[in-house]
Amino acid sequence: MSRSEKKHKLSYLIAAFLLILAWSVISHLLNSPAVPSPHLVFLSFIQQLERDLITHFLISAYRVVYSILLALSLAIPIGLTTHEKVVDSFVAPFIYLLYPIPHIVFLPLIVIFFGIGDLSKIILIAMIVFFQVLVTTRDAARSVNKYYIYSLLSLGANKKDIYIHVIFPFALPKIITAMRIGIGTSIAVLFFAESFATTKGLGYLIMDSWSRADYPSLYAGIVSMAILGFILYLILELVERRVCKWM
Repeated sequence: MSRSEKKHKLSYLIAAFLLILAWSVISHLLNSPAVPSPHLVFLSFIQQLERDLITHFLISAYRVVYSILLALSLAIPIGLTTHEKVVDSFVAPFIYLLYPIPHIVFLPLIVIFFGIGDLSKIILIAMIVFFQVLVTTRDAARSVNKYYIYSLLSLGANKKDIYIHVIFPFALPKIITAMRIGIGTSIAVLFFAESFATTKGLGYLIMDSWSRADYPSLYAGIVSMAILGFILYLILELVERRVCKWM
């Protein structure tokens, strides 16, 4: 392990320590059941693990990962092909008309058409992440320097080579940035989607604990959702280090 990597991990540990310390101080000052100490939350977290927390966690992870992959499989190809003016002239009007709409308002319609199971939740999350990645990918694809393309064409490259060796590598860092934002958005939408008409998932666990005024369990659910987001964020960082080595 290099020295920079050690410093990087140490900074995470320091940040976690400071957050827990601040939490402890706030809990002590407020002295309220609504803000339990980290110790009580940790005990509740362990108890929930012995019950059904792992099941809720895995179900939520399945929903959010499936949604992100679905959104990427559609947004990236469409966004990259907007480098072609013909494609962009067709896609752009839909982006300008649909992207500004708060897509969360479509939840009732999605539930009506797809039911209250996993599919409706996956479609809702995928829809929101799709537009975030699409807009970023489109902007990146359209901003590729023409001279890069001319240089490759002079070597006898075809259109497929241009996409593989110029447009996609150029857009990839911005796509990953959009994915970072999308992870946070998907976790937030996941909580909203799981907060009603379901009996599984971390969102349900949080709302159920809130309704019972079981605050340690509520915070345990919040911590679990934060862990899920953190894991996804770390996976994305590992992917970035592997596929964007030139950065």
